Amino acid sequence: MVDLSVDLNGLRLKNPVITASGTFGYGSEFDDFFDVSRLGAIILKGITAAPREGNPYPRMAETASGMLNSVGLQNKGIEHFATEIYPVVSKYDTEVIINVNGSNIEEYIKVAARVADLDKINAIELNISCPNVKMGGMAFGTHRHSAREVIREIRKIWKRHLMVKLSPNVTNINEFAVIAQEEGADSISLINTLLGMAIDSESRKPKLATVTGGLSGPAVKPVALRMVWQVSKAVAIPVVGLGGIMNSSDAIEFMLAGASAVQIGTASFVEPDSSVRIIDGINDYCTRHNIGRVSEITGSLSI
Repeated sequence: MVDLSVDLNGLRLKNPVITASGTFGYGSEFDDFFDVSRLGAIILKGITAAPREGNPYPRMAETASGMLNSVGLQNKGIEHFATEIYPVVSKYDTEVIINVNGSNIEEYIKVAARVADLDKINAIELNISCPNVKMGGMAFGTHRHSAREVIREIRKIWKRHLMVKLSPNVTNINEFAVIAQEEGADSISLINTLLGMAIDSESRKPKLATVTGGLSGPAVKPVALRMVWQVSKAVAIPVVGLGGIMNSSDAIEFMLAGASAVQIGTASFVEPDSSVRIIDGINDYCTRHNIGRVSEITGSLSI
């Protein structure tokens, strides 16, 4: 028997496979495909303080080995989540993680404070890739001072597990990982989507209404893998890797590079049960290599 459990700095998961925010809805959408409680954790779609309609259509486009999206955090707000969604997702026998977003620090605080009232939520993922409207739209996660400030303020009010999701759209991602650790993050997840665009040559128009969007899928995997490897060496807290993980071999690569757990995103659009297939594949890998505990894989890359 392989011990698939992992400990993310006090947040114990039954296995290292987590679903990525924005790709798994609120979890219940996948009930017809598999038992969601098999997952190590689920990260729900991004939540904001007030309801958001999201960006205009079209806001998704297929690309070579990936996809672009500019959904724009469409959701009904934290209060709707607390009263309507939370009673449903809290019944899953797995960790439910809330992806917290905001256009300014006050909005982040409002969401995190409301989630703190929900006793079955043991962790939040702080998405610092949101645009800071007070700085002209620059993302919190691409500006060192803003990143530090928002993490610090959330840490003051959120006493449970704090996972900080980093943007790859920076020159030196290690700097932001160190900032997150210094400000009290319990773990780091990376990478968020890379900024990209797609053009329809026949119409001579962009394929997204917002022109640019976030690139995900296999196309970003080499970049994500490199950043996970770098960050895992720069900080002492656990790293959760994501970006183009489509199968168990991809997941193992991220763990070898230093990830303690992984998030599955775009793959769920291709095969809804991909996350549980990956759990089984990781178990098979450990069995074939006589690995008793999956945590032994983390950071074991031979160079």
